[in-house]
Amino acid sequence: MNVFEMVVAIVLIVMCTVTMMVRAKYAQRRAVSSDAAGSASSNLALEKEVEQLRDRVKVLERIAVEKEDTLTREIEQLRER
Repeated sequence: MNVFEMVVAIVLIVMCTVTMMVRAKYAQRRAVSSDAAGSASSNLALEKEVEQLRDRVKVLERIAVEKEDTLTREIEQLRER
């Protein structure tokens, strides 16, 4: 193998290595961007579910805190009608 063939072989090896590195970097960026899009929609769905659960907890707190007398009084008023 003469010097010219060796230089050509080294250049080809370097070019192939750089090409693979660029492809890997592009694939990584693409995967990250698709994960970010999926995360955004997932976050919106979770936020909506949390809001619904908060509303339910408010109703349950109101029922639990409501005095027993109030409920009993309302039942008695309904019976008297």
